[in-house]
Amino acid sequence: MYAVIKTGGKQYRVQPGDILVVEKLDGEPGAAVAFGDVLMLGDGDAVTVGAPTVDGASVAATLIETRKGEKVKIFKKIRRQGYRRTRGHRQHETVLQVVGITAGGKETKWDGTVSMTTKAELDARARGLDFATLNVSKKSLKAAAAAPAAAKPAAKAKAPKVTDTVVEEAAAAQVNAPVETEAAKPAKKAAAPKAEAGETKAAAPKKAAAPKKDKSAE
Repeated sequence: MYAVIKTGGKQYRVQPGDILVVEKLDGEPGAAVAFGDVLMLGDGDAVTVGAPTVDGASVAATLIETRKGEKVKIFKKIRRQGYRRTRGHRQHETVLQVVGITAGGKETKWDGTVSMTTKAELDARARGLDFATLNVSKKSLKAAAAAPAAAKPAAKAKAPKVTDTVVEEAAAAQVNAPVETEAAKPAKKAAAPKAEAGETKAAAPKKAAAPKKDKSAE
């Protein structure tokens, strides 16, 4: 037996045992979900079409997980205008497993067991990773990020600037320094007397010239 149901503005053809991905539904993993909007039923060659739904028909499913779907890229462009925009979107979706269809007093159930393995765990297994370890590390990172700021060690107090102390000590030294009196000041050296404008420096004595030889005596 199969059925066509409506949820999230879409129609899905399902039968017991199918895994179904629909728009986000409220509920925790493992919760039972029932769909009452059954548009059509099929049982072998017999087909029942609703008007708009089939009276008394319902589809039962078990919620496995609610997750984000694959990223969809939105790209906009206006030619010759230099306009380009790229955006991304991940739609929330719910994964279900159909376990039974009930219609007209007849019920068809699935004999299998619902596996609660999530897609993230399946992906981790495909990459050879341990999903439990990854999950614990993510939780520890979130807990560390949510810890209050008071838990962080207090910052060390900054040491006072040395320049302030030096300036204060220098000012105190100037106040306490003894005042120099005129008598205590060292006497300045007497400046050499300047030569008057009319006076000239005495010329150094010239050496006596040697007597010339008399050529006539030779």
